[in-house]
Amino acid sequence: MSPRAALVFLGLLFVPLLTWARGTLISGPMLGYQAHREALIWLETKDARTVSIEFSIQGRPESTRTLTVKAQPDTPAGVQPTKLVLPLLEMGAAYEYRLSIDGQQLSFPYPLQFRTTDQWEWRRDAPDFSFLFGTCAYLNDAAYDRPGAPYGKTLETFRLMAESGAQFMLWGGDNVYLREADFSSESGIWYRYSHDRATPALQKLFAVMHHYATWDDHDFGSNDSNRSFEFKETTLAAFKAYWGNATWGETGNPGVYGKFFWGDAAFMLMDNRYHRDDSSLDQERHPQKSQFGARQIDWLKQSLLQAKKLGHYPFKFIVTGGQVVTSFGGSSETYDYYRREREELVRFIQEEEIPGVVFLSGDVHFTELARRKIGATQWLYELTSSPLASGAFTSAGTVRADEPNRVAGTLVADQNFTQLSLSGPKGSRVLTIRCIDKAGVLRWQHGIDETELQ
Repeated sequence: MSPRAALVFLGLLFVPLLTWARGTLISGPMLGYQAHREALIWLETKDARTVSIEFSIQGRPESTRTLTVKAQPDTPAGVQPTKLVLPLLEMGAAYEYRLSIDGQQLSFPYPLQFRTTDQWEWRRDAPDFSFLFGTCAYLNDAAYDRPGAPYGKTLETFRLMAESGAQFMLWGGDNVYLREADFSSESGIWYRYSHDRATPALQKLFAVMHHYATWDDHDFGSNDSNRSFEFKETTLAAFKAYWGNATWGETGNPGVYGKFFWGDAAFMLMDNRYHRDDSSLDQERHPQKSQFGARQIDWLKQSLLQAKKLGHYPFKFIVTGGQVVTSFGGSSETYDYYRREREELVRFIQEEEIPGVVFLSGDVHFTELARRKIGATQWLYELTSSPLASGAFTSAGTVRADEPNRVAGTLVADQNFTQLSLSGPKGSRVLTIRCIDKAGVLRWQHGIDETELQ
């Protein structure tokens, strides 16, 4: 064989090798946070060298821009979660985008698009919008699950959520469930996050709306875990790698807590694990017992004051893993185990006249709406929404029959999610909550006028 023919032959051999060397998509894309002039797109790859995004304002091809980044180093699970931050976007604009891995464009059975925040403040009434809220998304993985009937009961809720038309999803904790084989090692933790994120039934939901998240015990470590968990720095790193919040904790005080604003609502996402004293600690003998830690509680107070002073946010949602207003009979880690801290927070809301506070919680594997009167006219509401996919607490109807704070008719002990909508003119905004079960049935609907929260 001549030297030229040998080169051609070798070249033909390398063509399939070059094709095989391209990276692959494992999961995503997922829309993370969005702002007036910025948005985050998340995806996960394997064996990729580069990830590229081409984005433009819909109907304006001349606005097309491209961003290419090197794929992230492999996690201990051998995959590459990657975040693409799109900067200096136009406000209130609808964008479309395309993704490529190592130069190969990807295709999806749904459109890839998002809209940036409109600057409505001082110009017009706040826009109407809706968002989803839910907790407890156990996804089966037979090799690592406990024996017996699978604890994950459905994936249908995720399809219904993707078709809801909501602008964003708020994940309130137990978004993944670390098993014993997971939380005993770093690689096990990273495996669980990658495995659950790649679930096919979740992909459309991640792509069609924005996502914000905080955690509870099962995303963080073992059941009912506290700040002593030995791999908490690993789970913090994994959580931050797989979710697209804009900020995480504060300098010198790590955690997943942070806040964001959407329309005329402020959202404070709390971290109830990283700094948590164990719930069994006697709070009479240990009066400083805390679920959030002193610095995070101070951050929450200052955040509530800031939202009040800005004046654009009649609704202020505080999102945390365990129940706050209600106390579920000792079988879950409610804020009743931290009564001093809870009453300190409620007293602060009263004394500083913070209007519009609504708690969003999960953990207990049933849904309910509760309320507690804290003044002559002001109510504190709490929506507990659970489970999305996990087993439900089917005995809730009898165990909690005498719960004094529950709004009648709102107990649902089945897989479900909630959709919250804000609508109406300034000064007369209404929060409407709808509970939808895994069959798509509307189980209840309740409206809260902003005047009830003042």
